[in-house]
Amino acid sequence: MYAVIFRATINKVDDEYLSLASQLRQLAFDKYGCLDFIAVCEGNQEVAISYWPNEQAIRAWKADPMHMQAQQKGREHWYSDYQVQVVKVTRQYP
Repeated sequence: MYAVIFRATINKVDDEYLSLASQLRQLAFDKYGCLDFIAVCEGNQEVAISYWPNEQAIRAWKADPMHMQAQQKGREHWYSDYQVQVVKVTRQYP
């Protein structure tokens, strides 16, 4: 299993952001096999962690046209900066 950790500094959140985030979350589950997705905001910081069965699913998700459009919009409007980390989960505890 792999995890994608997305950390960002929020520039602004609008109705389009909220709607698109919801649509993309569902798309990740329905089309790309996302196993879990958790996002939290505190102040102007956002952290989202998604879990995936393999790296191929992550690559396919990253290349999805709707996701690519959202990434561009994020860079231009919603986030002042961000970083993405892809990590392999080597252990999990109950």
